[in-house]
Amino acid sequence: MADPQNETLTGAEALVSTLANNGVSACFANPGTSEMHLVTALDGEPRIRSVLCLFEGVATGAADGYARISGTPAMTLLHLGAGYMNAGANIHNAGRANTPMINVIGDHAVPHLRYDAPLTSDIVGLAGPNSRWIKSANRVGDTGALASEAFAASFGPKPGPVSLILPADSAWLEGGIEGEKVTPPALRSVSKAQIDSAVEAISNAAKPVLIINGTALSETGLQAAARLKAAGVRVLTDTFYTKMRRGAGVFAPERMQYFAEGAMADLEGSDLMLTAGTQPPVAFFAYPGKPSLLVPEGCDVLDLGDAGTDSAATLAALADAMGAKESAPVETLNVPDAPTGDLTAQAVGQSLARHMPENAIVSDDGVSNGLMSYIPTQNAQPHDWMMLTGGAIGMGMPLALGAALAAQDRKTICLSGDGAGMYTNQALWSMAREQADVTTIVFVNHSYRILNIELYRTGAGNPGPTAKDMLSIGGPDIDWVQLSTSMGVPAAEATTAEAFDEALAEAIAVPGPRLIAAVVPG
Repeated sequence: MADPQNETLTGAEALVSTLANNGVSACFANPGTSEMHLVTALDGEPRIRSVLCLFEGVATGAADGYARISGTPAMTLLHLGAGYMNAGANIHNAGRANTPMINVIGDHAVPHLRYDAPLTSDIVGLAGPNSRWIKSANRVGDTGALASEAFAASFGPKPGPVSLILPADSAWLEGGIEGEKVTPPALRSVSKAQIDSAVEAISNAAKPVLIINGTALSETGLQAAARLKAAGVRVLTDTFYTKMRRGAGVFAPERMQYFAEGAMADLEGSDLMLTAGTQPPVAFFAYPGKPSLLVPEGCDVLDLGDAGTDSAATLAALADAMGAKESAPVETLNVPDAPTGDLTAQAVGQSLARHMPENAIVSDDGVSNGLMSYIPTQNAQPHDWMMLTGGAIGMGMPLALGAALAAQDRKTICLSGDGAGMYTNQALWSMAREQADVTTIVFVNHSYRILNIELYRTGAGNPGPTAKDMLSIGGPDIDWVQLSTSMGVPAAEATTAEAFDEALAEAIAVPGPRLIAAVVPG
């Protein structure tokens, strides 16, 4: 650990020590030449666990998972603008999850930029739109102070990814000064006036509905949600949420439907929509003849705070103001019988409900098969479920990697489609190297099945040979057992429900990474 009084600190050492002083304990890295002094600075900082990722999108996805579970941002180490662009999809997902993340992006030495070397790019222009905060430490003396500022900015006023650019000369030069240990901003509280307005609106509504996300999906938040449900308010989560406590002993809110027409039918008749920790629901995409804003005609919308607010406290305050003392029923433990016959996503869910240990963590990037595995686990042992928030597939495996390293005493389970998994399968190598306790389940149907569904919903016409080829990932079929084994993760394939149940029981029983290729209908 660097001496804060030492005037011979390099900029890289000042940056790394400052983040460690502020509680950052993990760095997910894919470094290049311009980051070598950052690498050696990490070598001298035992408080930060440094994890090599073979693709930048794995690094940022893992940082997302780490922060969702630990509550503290992880650092990523990315190589110039090109590395940032490789990382961008999972930074987008983290932004939609409102996950604090500190992306440290190397850059050329400031005097070198004018020569327009091959890797020169406008990093601020590339990273700015996807960052809550972005600055470049163009002077070595600023590195520590900007690290403190970046740490605080990742928490708010709205939590999310931030970008700190470190030119190579600012990294290698001496004269770095550690930044302050800062107190990050807390989530905001909604006003009493907002709560009073909500109480009045609910009392005048015939069919009120509440959409929740953020801290409202913690066990404490869900206890308050159960009181509101018992008081006559329908409670739904966003279709895709950051993290929710689920299982036996926990109140289970309904979940907003994915397809716009289904969501609108489900919400029909609602005359008041309240949102807490989120925004009014919108369709993922525009479709011919279908709505974009998923709010029924004539339904009033009342904002009870965005992702920068403590939605659990909002729900508790609302329930208190309504005098809601009774609670809706919670889920009871139900261990299903072993599934038999053909292997389906439903059967996978049944097996999960049978074998999932208490306090497990689930990372869900199952795309078209995720829902059918989600439903049977509602009565499983209590657990945390994390979802793909930004729609950019390929998040599941990296998210699980980060979550497993943040909570090494808990089993992490990853659900991934085979198409999604091929975006970031490099995460398996990092799981093996770090011995992350992750059981990865890949739904193998050799197809972008969700896109086949969407092809018909968009009215794009009947697919011909070219369209079919664009939506299929067969021919050649990907051998997930060989792929996983080659990266150091033991794997098995299951084609029947019985074989899957046996493979899952075995994978859950042993520590360390395992993969099951679950062959399901296309």
